[in-house]
Order: sequence, then C-alpha cells, then structure tokens
Amino acid sequence: MRQFLVVGLGRFGTSLAKTLYNLGYDVMGIDSNEEIIQNIADSITHAVQADATDENTLKALGVRNFDVAIVSIGNDIQSSILITIMLKEMGIKYVVAKAQSQLHGKVLYKIGADRVVFPERDMGVRVAHNLVSSNILDYIELSPEYSIVEIAAIPAWHNKSLGQLDMRRKYGLNVMAIKRGNNDVKISPHADDLISENDVLVVVGRKSDIEKLERHI
Repeated sequence: MRQFLVVGLGRFGTSLAKTLYNLGYDVMGIDSNEEIIQNIADSITHAVQADATDENTLKALGVRNFDVAIVSIGNDIQSSILITIMLKEMGIKYVVAKAQSQLHGKVLYKIGADRVVFPERDMGVRVAHNLVSSNILDYIELSPEYSIVEIAAIPAWHNKSLGQLDMRRKYGLNVMAIKRGNNDVKISPHADDLISENDVLVVVGRKSDIEKLERHI
C-alpha cells in the first residue's frame, strides 16, 4: 500500500491528507500546531505534532518509508526549503512542494522537488488537460499515479447534490472541495451539498479515473 506524508496541515494540507486517507491509503500528517493535530487525529492514519524542520525528528518518525511527501508549509519559505531538502536526502522518491512565489518555486526545483505547486498562481490556469476538456481548469500531479484536478461544473451537474453525482462510484474520484462563484470555498463537502452554475469542483484520484471522467464531460 502506498504511503503519503503531508507536512503542514493548513487548509490545503488538511483536505489533501483527509482525501488520500479516504481513498484507502496510509497518511501521516505533521504540523507544529497542537490544535490542528487534535482536529485531524481521527481523520487520517497518523497525526503528529512535531517540528518538521528537525532532521532527527523526521528520522525518528520513519519518514524515509513514505512513497510520496507533500510539503504544504504556509508562509515560512525557509522551512519549506529546508524540509524539502531533508526529505529528498532521506530518500523519498516523490516530493511535492507548495511555493509562495516564482522565485520560491525555482529554488524548490533546484534543491530537488519533483513537483512544485503554486496554489495562488495556478488557480484557473489551463494546463495540459485543458486540451482534453475545456472544463478542466487546473491539473496538479501528486505522484506518477495520482492527480488533483479543478473541474468547472457542467450544466448536467447544476442543482444536483454530490450524492446524486456519485463520483466515487462512477469514476473512483473524491471531491475535496467546491469553489463557489463568490470566492467561497467549501472544504470536504457533504453528499447533500448542491452544485451551482459557477461552481468549480476540486477532485483527486488516479490519473486513469480522471481521464475516464474527462471523456464524459
């Protein structure tokens, strides 16, 4: 079974960790904030309050055994760089790091990050999968097998609930969040949440399952 490490449990990190766990994978989340750890403890495999910038702490937690690590530290650029370096040196094959700026991203790539995500810049940017479907607004590769996509709600989804769409059963995909037209973001939405005309669904799953969805929208 693939194992995922999420360092930094802000909004993005928490949603990602919960979704990966719900997909059936082992997930360890690390954050220095005790309250955040308490809130997520029952929603992932392991939640650890720790200073991820301390190399000995990471070694003691056995992070070298994880297949994929996501470094989603907030605004502390120095910490995100340091943690990324240490994770690569410890032998994690695939490290995804969140960048705050273009320069930060360049540094992360130079020190060995396999993928850099720009949450602010990437919103709504059409990338490769836009060629397949104009409804795919953004595509982030988490690992060679898994990706996150942002999908503009198609007319057939309007005024239907997530339960009615049933993406998990139909496509093997999980909806992490719904972005509303008024810039509101609903994290970990419920089955009875309705889809509106200008909504964007943030979905995670296997690339093959995402491609299956793309062929139907």
